[in-house]
Amino acid sequence: MDLGLDGRTAVVAASTGGLGEAVARALAAEGAQVVVAGRRGDRAQQIAAELPRAVGVEVDLTAADGPARLVAAAESAFGPVDVAVLNGPGPRPGRAADLTDDDVTAAVDALVAPHRRLVAAVLPGMRERGWGRVLAVGSSGVAAPLPNLAASNLGRAALAAWLKTLAAEVAAEGVTVNLLLPGRIATDRVAELDQAAAGRTGQSLEEVRAASRGTIPAGRYGRPAEFGAVAAFLCSDAASYVTGTALRCDGGLVRSL
Repeated sequence: MDLGLDGRTAVVAASTGGLGEAVARALAAEGAQVVVAGRRGDRAQQIAAELPRAVGVEVDLTAADGPARLVAAAESAFGPVDVAVLNGPGPRPGRAADLTDDDVTAAVDALVAPHRRLVAAVLPGMRERGWGRVLAVGSSGVAAPLPNLAASNLGRAALAAWLKTLAAEVAAEGVTVNLLLPGRIATDRVAELDQAAAGRTGQSLEEVRAASRGTIPAGRYGRPAEFGAVAAFLCSDAASYVTGTALRCDGGLVRSL
């Protein structure tokens, strides 16, 4: 299938590792010009050097001017941004009853504000050109809130609600807005959560992972490349009639339709 991404310019936030890196590599494999972005500038440059047409940009997207600086770097390297992939680390684990005002503010500052700024920087051009893709890397917690991740559940649900609202506003202008929700994908972030669960419960790390695999109908953690492939499709020409959707890539983990 020709995804129609050849020559498109894609900005992938927090793509120096994990799911963001997987998405950047998948888009590059489909011919997109990719901007690899993150706080680890050396790692961004390293990944970009491994891709056909890519640049690495060191940027902190939680800084007020971070998203604008990233878009400026993308436009300088390749021209107007066609694809914006929203991604970033989640807040620390914690129970809902224990959340403080500072925790709530931190969740919004990490998971809503930077992504809103990034979209604001690229959306006018997308609407003017009649083509654009906004894809947020979310969490299965959007579909089924996850235990002990109260701040993440809160922030990601708020982002999802905003993006769903936005999707209806720009659909007729050729811009799609979607979320891709990972389940247990084998990334450093999931490894950290498994380690935290082991420390909290007194189980070994392998016991925690075995129990986690037991909740997944596919019987295993997902591979980052599998997630990246689905992301590339949602960013493609072929997915032009898919918008306002939260699609799960989770091996069947969430049991609702």
